[in-house]
Amino acid sequence: MEEVRERLLPPRHIASAAAINPNNAYGASTARRPLFQGMDVLGLKKRGQGLRSWIRVDAATGGSQVIEVDKFTMMRRCDLPARDLRLLDPLFVYPSTILGREKAIVVNLEQIRCIITADEVFLLNSLDSYVLQYVNELQRRLAAHPGDGLTGWSTSPDYLPFEFRALEIALESACTFLDIQAGELETEAYPLLDELTSKISTLNLERVRRLKSRLVALTRRVQKVRDEIEQLMDDDGDMAEMYLTEKKRRLETSVYGDHSLFGHSSAGAGLSVSAPVSPVSSPTDSRRLEKTLSLSRSRHDSMRSSESNKENIEELEMLLEAYFVVIDSTLNKLTSMKEYIDDTEDFINIQLDNVRNQLIQFELLLTTGTFVVAIFGVVAGIFGMNFAVPLFDYPKAFQWVLIITGICGAVIFCGFLWYFKYRRLMPL
Repeated sequence: MEEVRERLLPPRHIASAAAINPNNAYGASTARRPLFQGMDVLGLKKRGQGLRSWIRVDAATGGSQVIEVDKFTMMRRCDLPARDLRLLDPLFVYPSTILGREKAIVVNLEQIRCIITADEVFLLNSLDSYVLQYVNELQRRLAAHPGDGLTGWSTSPDYLPFEFRALEIALESACTFLDIQAGELETEAYPLLDELTSKISTLNLERVRRLKSRLVALTRRVQKVRDEIEQLMDDDGDMAEMYLTEKKRRLETSVYGDHSLFGHSSAGAGLSVSAPVSPVSSPTDSRRLEKTLSLSRSRHDSMRSSESNKENIEELEMLLEAYFVVIDSTLNKLTSMKEYIDDTEDFINIQLDNVRNQLIQFELLLTTGTFVVAIFGVVAGIFGMNFAVPLFDYPKAFQWVLIITGICGAVIFCGFLWYFKYRRLMPL
């Protein structure tokens, strides 16, 4: 009994080792079974914080360069949260979005994913032709007005700030890309639908089904761009937030004003030290002067910014309205194409219903004829039995049997046809 008990109990040296140094026992267990096996957490962090290639276009010179910047550096440089940069990540699929932030505009429009500031544009480095066309077109427009990128102002009536010109090129590229895809789909759709109406086959039906799936996906993308532009036009605050050049100019003006005010107050403090005035009245007068200057400057800045915001909103609204008309025409083209496909499908369904009804009618006629022919089989089976019948002694008895059976079958067949017509199961 003692031997059996010792065999069932755990060994004493293992328990004592664990009791003496529990850390070693835990280390041995973790060595046998590693924690988070199969998960490369450090690799995931490195991939999330790794360098990414960007194409930078300078507003002042119009030059472009490829830079390697990590995510956090870009966030600090453009004053953007991480969720805004996530919209530009090619690993994620997000719908078209235009976001106005304090110091940047985040644009995600089809192939164009960029960050627009008052001084530069950052595009994700890609070999896509639309990205290269965007860079070339932006450089061409900056070269056409070389002084606008430096000063932020121009005397031409059709002048737009740098961020609006960059946004306009992004909208133009997205609208052109979607319109080209809609044109290619339209070129492919109408001949295929004409072929389907002339010849209904499984292959043509499958091709039309795939075409409609592509059409629905493209319509959603176009609708999203249209809704994004319409949402911006309906919100004056978002449009005012996107005027980065004006905000930069106001910030510089306020900084210069603060410096001048600081110099004025320092000079006033120097004079108060040398002049024999009352120590009670001098701080009060200087504080009143600073308060009056700050209030007047803030009122002046607010009035000027409100007036400029109204003008800037009108400029941006006109820009967005122009491309809203373009994308709306593309959406109307896709909508009319979808209606044509729906009409074709209705026509095909009607034809298939007609064919199905004809097959059902033919099946009814075939079933009725089979029933009539089965009557002859029943008569033949009866007369083919092995027993003597006096009717067999007459030479023309077989002919009369066939005639009577045929007449009965015809009557029965006509009775079925009358019933089908009465029940409107068959147009007779």
